[in-house]
Amino acid sequence: MGRHGWDTGARRWRFGALIGVGMAALALVLTMCSAWPGDLGSGDTAGTSTDGARVHGTPQQDKGQPKPELGWGFTHTQFSADTGNATARAKAEKLLSGARLPQIQHLMGWGSNNPEPSPGRYQFGEMDSRIDLIRRSGGTPVVTLCCAPDWMKGGRAGAANTNWSKQALETAPSPEHYADFAKLAGVVARRYPDVKHFLVWNEFKGFFDDGAKRWNYEGYTELYNLVYAELKKAGKDIQVGGPYLVMDSYEPRAQEHASAVKGPWGSIDQRSLDAFTYWNKNKAGADFAVVDGSSYTRDDELLPDPFRATEKLTAVSRWVRQQTAGRLPLWWAEYYVEPGDDRDERDDWSEPRRAAVQAAGMIALVRGGTTTAFYWNPQNKGASCAGCLWTSTELADGGTELPMMALISRFAKEFPPGTRYDDRVAVAPDDVPNVRVLASERTVLVVNTLDRAISAAVDGQEFDMKPYEVRWLTRR
Repeated sequence: MGRHGWDTGARRWRFGALIGVGMAALALVLTMCSAWPGDLGSGDTAGTSTDGARVHGTPQQDKGQPKPELGWGFTHTQFSADTGNATARAKAEKLLSGARLPQIQHLMGWGSNNPEPSPGRYQFGEMDSRIDLIRRSGGTPVVTLCCAPDWMKGGRAGAANTNWSKQALETAPSPEHYADFAKLAGVVARRYPDVKHFLVWNEFKGFFDDGAKRWNYEGYTELYNLVYAELKKAGKDIQVGGPYLVMDSYEPRAQEHASAVKGPWGSIDQRSLDAFTYWNKNKAGADFAVVDGSSYTRDDELLPDPFRATEKLTAVSRWVRQQTAGRLPLWWAEYYVEPGDDRDERDDWSEPRRAAVQAAGMIALVRGGTTTAFYWNPQNKGASCAGCLWTSTELADGGTELPMMALISRFAKEFPPGTRYDDRVAVAPDDVPNVRVLASERTVLVVNTLDRAISAAVDGQEFDMKPYEVRWLTRR
């Protein structure tokens, strides 16, 4: 199979789909383990090697002690700028080189092959390609350590036996293989010595306990601690974070699993808060805390409207910062402000509206104390791609910047980690309900939240704004 990943879009783990996951996982194990005990298909070693820990390519030069705060970046998904038309790839790389954003690549899936199809036999070709792209474009590489080879979760080993179904990919390693997964993490760290930031797992995939109707946070934390120790063994300066937990929410009137973290946008699922609290108390260590989530509810409701719904991102950020007593920088590995359709595609909004709500979401994250966040790039191979960062490099004229890339790269440039924000920006009283504002000592970002033109007065400047316009002001 080519570029691996069960969904090219900005996928979310939908909590309703968790019902029955335990039974589904059991069925998967029974299906994948149809061979006799001990018959792992390990003889199938085509395309693999035993030198996985050998340094790949030309690592970026040492930039000194890595920082736990990276700013604003994006995640590579199934399709990216390392394949396709040569001219388009070069154009996309030039675009990325100008922005120099931090970039996430997953260990398995979302553009990367099965890294260890059989115990001790490695297959890093596709991940090598992604790391090379990040290096060439001058970005800071980040690796999400998910997902796990089949033999670590009850399936058959062998290069030809990888099950790329969504169900299989989202199965966690079995407890007896936690140490094997941690060892693989160490191999990755040694192969790419310039990767100094690692996220442990993704959205607690496979860690929901159907019987208890809650997250198996004990199992995740056990896995996390083993991975943390192995990564620190590979390099004391490596930065490790978790738990990469989904902060799902219910609409405000819902009582089941309601929590004290609530607002007009809804209420955070108490089970997610419980999982974070357990990890935070029992972790072996962490250099930053990681969560993800959307501004909308489990049922895709944007309450009370798309812009005010982003207040959820502020509330969650503040809660997490409280739990860690402000000692751990806060990362959002994924954040979403636009619900998808049944295929998780997002074609209903215009690009101006998408950019405006996205900007409001990023402002909300900053207000909550977030210092690092990654946009999930829904890249595809077609001519149309809602919310993508650049036009597809599969096209001869591809690699061209799209509005979301312009927004994220400008935001990253104007508001890097360590920015001192000004909360006293003057906004005309009649504009307060209609605009979102974020200001540093030199720049003011203004977002028109209305689908109509307005005249605004912000920070001593008067100007007209188009519907859903995102405006950058230089302070006088």
